[in-house]
Amino acid sequence: VLYSSEMGVLDYPAEKIIRKGRLAPGKMLVIDTVKGVFLDDKEIKDGLAAAHDYADWIDDYKITLDQLPAPAQPPQPKHEQLRQQQQAFGYTVEDLKVILAPMAVDGQEAVGSMGDDTPVAVLSNKAKPLYNYFKQLFAQVTNPPIDPIREEVVMSLTQYVGQARNILEPGPDHCRMLELDQPILRDHELEQLRQADVPGFRGTTLSTLFPANAGPAALEQRLEELFVEAERAIDAGFTLLVLSDRGVNAESAPIPALLATSAIHHHLIRARKRTQCSLIVETGEPREVHHFALLVGYGATAINPYLAFDSIYDLVEAGVLPALDGNRAAEEDHDAGYVYSKNFIKAVGKGLLKVFSKMGISTLQSYCSAQIFEAVGLSTACVRKYFTGTATRIEGAGVADIARETLAKHRVAFAPLIDKNRDLDRGGYYAWRRDGEFHLMNPEVIALLQHSVRAADRSTFKRYTKLVDDQSRNLCTLRGLFKFKETTAIPIEQVESVESLFKRFCTGAMSLGSIASEAHETLAIAMNRIGGRSNTGEGGEDYRRFEREPNGDWRRSAIKQVASGRFGVTPHYLVNAAELQIKMAQGAKPGEGGQLPGHKVSEYIGWLRHSVPGVTLISPPPHHDIYSIEDLAQLIYDLKNANPEANVSVKLVSEVGVGTVAAGVAKAHADLVTISGCEGGTGASPVSSIKHAGIPWELGVAETHQTLVLNDLRGRIKVQTDGLLRTGRDVVIAAMLGAEEFGFATVALVTVGCIMMRKCHLNTCPVGIATQDEALRKKYNGKAEHVVNFFTFLAEETREHLAKLGVRSIDELVGRTELLEMNDAIRHWKSQGLDYAKMLAKPQVGPAVKTRCCVSQDHGLEKVLDRKLIELAKPALEHKQAVVIDLPIRNSDRTACTMLSGRIAKAHGRDGLPAGTIRINLTGAAGQSLGAFLAEGIDVTLTGEANDYVGKGMSGGSIVVRPDPKVPYRWDENSIVGNTVLYGAT
Repeated sequence: VLYSSEMGVLDYPAEKIIRKGRLAPGKMLVIDTVKGVFLDDKEIKDGLAAAHDYADWIDDYKITLDQLPAPAQPPQPKHEQLRQQQQAFGYTVEDLKVILAPMAVDGQEAVGSMGDDTPVAVLSNKAKPLYNYFKQLFAQVTNPPIDPIREEVVMSLTQYVGQARNILEPGPDHCRMLELDQPILRDHELEQLRQADVPGFRGTTLSTLFPANAGPAALEQRLEELFVEAERAIDAGFTLLVLSDRGVNAESAPIPALLATSAIHHHLIRARKRTQCSLIVETGEPREVHHFALLVGYGATAINPYLAFDSIYDLVEAGVLPALDGNRAAEEDHDAGYVYSKNFIKAVGKGLLKVFSKMGISTLQSYCSAQIFEAVGLSTACVRKYFTGTATRIEGAGVADIARETLAKHRVAFAPLIDKNRDLDRGGYYAWRRDGEFHLMNPEVIALLQHSVRAADRSTFKRYTKLVDDQSRNLCTLRGLFKFKETTAIPIEQVESVESLFKRFCTGAMSLGSIASEAHETLAIAMNRIGGRSNTGEGGEDYRRFEREPNGDWRRSAIKQVASGRFGVTPHYLVNAAELQIKMAQGAKPGEGGQLPGHKVSEYIGWLRHSVPGVTLISPPPHHDIYSIEDLAQLIYDLKNANPEANVSVKLVSEVGVGTVAAGVAKAHADLVTISGCEGGTGASPVSSIKHAGIPWELGVAETHQTLVLNDLRGRIKVQTDGLLRTGRDVVIAAMLGAEEFGFATVALVTVGCIMMRKCHLNTCPVGIATQDEALRKKYNGKAEHVVNFFTFLAEETREHLAKLGVRSIDELVGRTELLEMNDAIRHWKSQGLDYAKMLAKPQVGPAVKTRCCVSQDHGLEKVLDRKLIELAKPALEHKQAVVIDLPIRNSDRTACTMLSGRIAKAHGRDGLPAGTIRINLTGAAGQSLGAFLAEGIDVTLTGEANDYVGKGMSGGSIVVRPDPKVPYRWDENSIVGNTVLYGAT
């Protein structure tokens, strides 16, 4: 038996191979050398399944909600009582209309667009839900996200309620569980559980209210009491603990459900009693997917969001949600409120599948208690006790501050001097509203920026940057709390030139499809004029833009993005690039694929993306040819073979641990790594992803730089960042934290006319930028000069900062965190506990260790097989003469025929060569990516076997693989190629 990581490791006579295959994920094999038997996966599992009467155990002991008696329906609250409850839990009109209503009507999460330019919770001067202090983690590169749409068969929301047993001692008691199809309980279902009196299922309720008039300290005191009550309940034989905040009134305020759940969960772990019960949360607080994901992630088995259901019924009564029409009412057995509640539950379920699939998790049971979040702005003391094991790096608010926010909302609801008939707060979290949450890109900022670039007015630009940079009144970004240390200034004439700085700037990845071709081309022309780089995004690019215009302008984007959908990725596309960017994640929706609504897939966009017009395009969350850092290294190698002159970059998103991933990217021989912040924009994304996934770029860039320096990798890779960069001050701070290149997306769109209506996903952009509607596109009036003016002003301002700091260039500034300190003068009561020490830490390394990119990566292209193929194919390349090439191949010959395809695309354009011009006959075991991006005119025949990624991105050529004629096995029953064949082929 030969077992290896790939084919062709050993030369073995073909006639002696009787069976060949792949050990797929989750599969096993056993070789018993004593008995001389070989057991395959089915035989092993059949034997294990027959060890006990598992089916009988399930039939005898497992129960469902249907088997419990139905209790009376709880009373429906009156409208005025409902308003007070909503206010106590921080509901806004925006929550009802932007979040709840779309979920209730459509059965799926609301979709939004653009990025998040509001303050992180610890910096906001508004009382925020505790949920907002947590950011979802996600997989990128290793153990990638799951595609919950195309891999639906492995996804599950099933949850089990009851006492957990020792998995090492199988027995019928393991099946004494109550099965739930999904974790969201209606009111009557919760009552069924609460009142259950079945052996092994006894429920009791623990109130999570605390006395409002006793001040913030009462919250933590009540938590201590709950710890005692939970232990006593378990000792008394209760296996279902219902944590309930029903009963909020003028005297009683609710402990945030997340805090109560996680605190009790961790206390019971420490008391070694956690497996003896299930925690069921009855709460008025959660109303969006992120809330439910956190509750499940920190220990909740099931959740009853009673106030969300009450609010849906109230929206029906108020006419906000339409009544059911006659036909639908006849089909449904329930009223409109019930139907909309059912849709809401469905939307939460879909959202949960999306959230945990981001981490490569397929079942809710695996996600429950997994705590796959990072805290941003919570103190270590608070996290250590109540959210044990969660990362928190900048300190921040403690339990007393959480209590103050809770009581602030409670006062709004029950203060006697406030009009009882007042409506809910309007919100302003998801879109700018006067007197709502602060937005960095507010109407005043937008107006000043657009006026400055259109009038070429530097003084107005300075007013714009002062408004963005001065956060003394409204804290918004982590960097807003930085200030520069006093240093000796130098004359500005000694500072890196504007033209040199231009080369460090690029526009963000905005696909042709998400924005109109006019806006897309404006950005490309502008960046080519100044020597910067524009980015295609993942939608491909029209080949007619690859040649310069008669006036010298160039509509070609220098950066060609390669994303998971591989739209428009052909050899011709790849060779017309200065940089090839692999998008592993996107700041606005990390762990998810790109999303282009069907109404934006016009005939032109469909042609460009090789897809069907009118059909929504959702890229897979993972690249299906990248399941490890080694796979990423292979794609980097593939792209470098296709275009040896281009740099290859990898786009990651800021999260805890991104430095380790970036180190892998450097070892995989990428030339550049981009760290995107969570604030980055998007043309369409679920709202919860825009708001709650990823972290600010400041943390990610600092971690990446520190990790690369500590591992002596920084010298061979550049670091870029993007996400809410707006001013020269932002550029300088990013450099100090470790970046040497800088991306600008939303602000670039604003310079050409964007007014932040956040309607990109609806195809109704009123200024003709983010739409494919021909009538609306006629309103577009942006010009390349506006973009050039912005980057000119930006570079000039950056130079001024450099001069004041006494630094001659960005290169001299990279990693110089000793020039930064926190500005204590502008803190407020929530932010006073912040500590940036970890972000500002300088790695302690010797003088030989480089702290910025100084050398180029060695991609090992000198000895590839294609060098010989190109030489032998010269008659075809130069004169289109037919050639036949016969060569042996080994598994060390990776990416065969790709460099040749790039040469064909460069010489003969998108049409390539006539079919069959170059016939290549190979014999042996081919390495990874045989025929990747194979161009028209190449026919490859391999006699032998091939490893993974055969025909990846194939674009017109042909590949035939057949085993050695001597093999005795049947070809159709054995493996002759590896995984992921023809991925991205066009």
